Amino acid sequence: MKIAFIGLGNMGAPMARNLAAAGHRVTGHDPAAPMPEGVSPAAALAEAVAGAEVVITMLPNGAILRAVAAEAIPAMSPGAVLCDCSTVDVDSARAVAAEAGAAGLMALDAPVSGGIGGAAAGTLTFMVGGPDEAFARVAPLFDIMGQKAVHCGGAGAGQAAKICNNMILGATMIVTCEAFALADKLGLDRQKMFDVVSTSSGYSWSMNAYCPAPGVGPASPADSGYKPGFAAELMLKDLRLALQAAEGADADTPIGTLAAELYARFVEEEDGRGRDFSAMLPRLAARGRDRSRG
Repeated sequence: MKIAFIGLGNMGAPMARNLAAAGHRVTGHDPAAPMPEGVSPAAALAEAVAGAEVVITMLPNGAILRAVAAEAIPAMSPGAVLCDCSTVDVDSARAVAAEAGAAGLMALDAPVSGGIGGAAAGTLTFMVGGPDEAFARVAPLFDIMGQKAVHCGGAGAGQAAKICNNMILGATMIVTCEAFALADKLGLDRQKMFDVVSTSSGYSWSMNAYCPAPGVGPASPADSGYKPGFAAELMLKDLRLALQAAEGADADTPIGTLAAELYARFVEEEDGRGRDFSAMLPRLAARGRDRSRG
């Protein structure tokens, strides 16, 4: 398959490399990043997407997605699929899908879960919104880049699933870190707590697969000084997207709101920027009780 890949940063580069390694013809465009192995460079975005059956984007935010789509869509071949794997606001995903449809194209919003490690290993999970025909066409590519792709519904459904998932993740990571900090102050060994919680009703992905305590459970960023697998500022971005969507949908999200406030403080006022989102543990472990609960 002839594929264009736009956005070759920490996530996009290994995804594009895996597609090329599987034998697909991949042309890449990114003005700020080097080309991955096996990917042919294109100096201009329009050059990259011309003749491509599938155009995949991995971009920082909705505004950039809209700008890239506005430039790419007129240069794409009729019937091609624009598959955005960025995590953006639902409104941007739906706006790009409408623009693509009006031009005789199909569009998917297909944000991912699994981080940089999952992108490199080809074990991402894709949450996909868009038409059945487009999903069926891109499904073989999802199988190369990931281990699972769930067709969640129409345009915007993939983004909706992603922000709901990451609101859960942000909140559960905070409370997992709180529990370790409390265990420390109660004199409970961290390994013993993990042994109990990981096989009891408190188990979660944050505890069992991505434990924030160094030397406890499977290897995680905590074991490498909290070098990010998923940076705290990206968690903050996703939580803010969830709150934006909640406001538009008139949904009450008190715990998600508090999680966003805590990550905002951690990233913007403390030392969280550039650290993994699980670095909430040393932050909380060093603190006493917040009497204001602010």
